Amino acid sequence: MKKVKIGIVGGAGYTGGELIRLLLYHPGAELLFVQSRSNAGNLLSRVHTDLAGISDMHFAAEPDLGTADLLFLCMGHGESRKFVEGNKLSDSVKLIDLSQDYRLDEAGGHGAFVYGLPEAHREQICTASRVANPGCFATGIQLALLPLAQAGLVAGQVHINATTGSTGAGQSLSATSHFSYRNNNLSVYKAFAHQHLFEIRKNLAQLQPGFTAELNLIPMRGSFTRGILAVVYLECGLSLPDAYYLYEHGYEPHPFVHISRDNIDLKQVVNTNNCLIHLAKHGNKLLIISAIDNLLKGASGQALQNMNLMFGMGEEQGLRLKASYF
Repeated sequence: MKKVKIGIVGGAGYTGGELIRLLLYHPGAELLFVQSRSNAGNLLSRVHTDLAGISDMHFAAEPDLGTADLLFLCMGHGESRKFVEGNKLSDSVKLIDLSQDYRLDEAGGHGAFVYGLPEAHREQICTASRVANPGCFATGIQLALLPLAQAGLVAGQVHINATTGSTGAGQSLSATSHFSYRNNNLSVYKAFAHQHLFEIRKNLAQLQPGFTAELNLIPMRGSFTRGILAVVYLECGLSLPDAYYLYEHGYEPHPFVHISRDNIDLKQVVNTNNCLIHLAKHGNKLLIISAIDNLLKGASGQALQNMNLMFGMGEEQGLRLKASYF
């Protein structure tokens, strides 16, 4: 089998590190280079120490744009658009951008980015040359609501409390990412104003024409490393058996979303590309609990899932991962 030749642009951060780990073990991928100007010449394993004994590759100062079939863009927000606009890229080179730069672009036209949530846009992703990988909060929250939106049942107000691990803040140090702040602590940030709300609204509106429901998102910083637990509730007339039928049948074709009749916890998805969803009814309110790993299904794992679809490989290839429960 011919392998997909891959380059990573901006590979020193958490998402780059996770992509490297996944790609090195992917049977259909050949990792040609990992670019990082700040780490040029360094061993990958000096920065991503989990690669010690696994890879002897070095970071490249500049990407070799003439050799790759696919580029993963793992740069900071705003940098991907600069890279795409500042480099003459061959039409044969496919792109997957993990920043927020292209998530709100309108689909259509040469060079347009398809929004890369496979559970909503699998067919478009399969024929796309450029994919904008969704945000981590956006992934977990949309997967909690997709079956309802597809049935036209998201109305009124949607209330969301979602807690993320410290890796969601990226690798650069900030006051709220230090161990002494994060450990044994819990805090709210960007209440009602998180940047992922824009892509959530846009995608739900594409699935449910006339979508006007108000999304009330309270993001929280958790005292753990990775994962997102999203607790969503809204008024819904469906009975609990009907709600489970809607979700189980809606996600039946999608290998990474699993509906649990039992309550779920975050450890069940950490180190996997899975999303677990649990439902409950309280009066006329439907409670939806969604759990993902923010670095995998919320970032690098989903990017690899999109790569598999774009190149006609099995959707689960390289992503059959077990949760790190203990």
